[in-house]
Amino acid sequence: FPIITLITAFTYLFGNGGAPLCSMERGRGNREEAEMLMGNTFMMLIGTGVILTAIGLIFYRPILYAFGASDVTFSYASDYIRIYLLGTLFVMITLGMNPFINAQGRPKIGMMTTVIGAVLNLALDPLFIYGFHMGVTGAAVATVISQAVSCIWVLRFLSGPKSILPLRRREARIYPYLLKDILSLGVVGFIMEFTNSLVQIACNKMLSIHGGDLYVGVMTVINAIRDVFTLPASGITDGARPVLSYNYGAGQMQRVRAGIRFMSAAAMVYTFCAWLFAMFQPRLLCRIFTPDEAMVEASVRMLRVYFAGFFFQSFQFCGQSVFQSLGWAKYAITFSLLRKVVIVVPLTLLLPVVGLGTTGVFLAEPISNIVGGLACYITMLCTAYKQMGRE
Repeated sequence: FPIITLITAFTYLFGNGGAPLCSMERGRGNREEAEMLMGNTFMMLIGTGVILTAIGLIFYRPILYAFGASDVTFSYASDYIRIYLLGTLFVMITLGMNPFINAQGRPKIGMMTTVIGAVLNLALDPLFIYGFHMGVTGAAVATVISQAVSCIWVLRFLSGPKSILPLRRREARIYPYLLKDILSLGVVGFIMEFTNSLVQIACNKMLSIHGGDLYVGVMTVINAIRDVFTLPASGITDGARPVLSYNYGAGQMQRVRAGIRFMSAAAMVYTFCAWLFAMFQPRLLCRIFTPDEAMVEASVRMLRVYFAGFFFQSFQFCGQSVFQSLGWAKYAITFSLLRKVVIVVPLTLLLPVVGLGTTGVFLAEPISNIVGGLACYITMLCTAYKQMGRE
């Protein structure tokens, strides 16, 4: 989980920085500038993907142990990650360039990027794991193949005739003045994912000390459930970004405010329903990811603790999304660091040693959701939303 999250962080550094800027330039009518932003992002994704692949393959052993692997789990982790790293470039291009499809007003094409990879992975997993008797290695091979197909889908659309802003060879180079703007905004998404990885590393370490491999496994189950539950909320906020950025660039402030209200209402309704389901059906959720009864029992207890503040995560998602869409990078960075670095990591390290044990590790998340989420959203309302009302 921490390694995959780190790769995603570098993807967001460029994709989540370039796509909102591209939408703003489209809103201003600067087509050439928008195409240059897309080409610049593409080249940075390729270069970074190659570097990360090389570093991961060379240093995977110390990295896995540093991130919480034990002698018992290392063989499984190494079998998976050595294959998965070969698909790093596919992942980065897919996740980093897909926002440019959404930025062109083609959300169905962007959605198909995810659907194709997910469905293909679901089909190939049992084939490679059981049919070819490849075990964990088979799961990694299936994932890489799925990522490659999604990557091809993205590139075919962006370089094809249906793309409003086609990815051209002449713009696929690095423009230093644009790179600075991309990084200044993309660092928000990078910090969010990087701190996620930091939190996962801290959790794995504390759980291995206070609970052993069983509770490291419990955290993996809960992380998987959280990722599934978070995706619809992320879909709402990610779908709103190009709309907010485009109208902000075009000076349509009332449309931006209407978009914020709709995004907030949709995200809050969804997270409240998801929170109810997690509270009342934790056993059903845990059994999806593990058949082991001991792990199911431990996961059920900790799932209720971990998801106690899930509803408040919508406030964080919406506030961060608005700040990123408008290019208010300092605010977005501040609240990302507040929730993960200032609140979650210290609590993850502190709560277990003051008598809460493994429960303390899982309790840090809801506390951060409530405090960090409310702080982020209230600040957004008092700054960006209020200012656009005046304009």
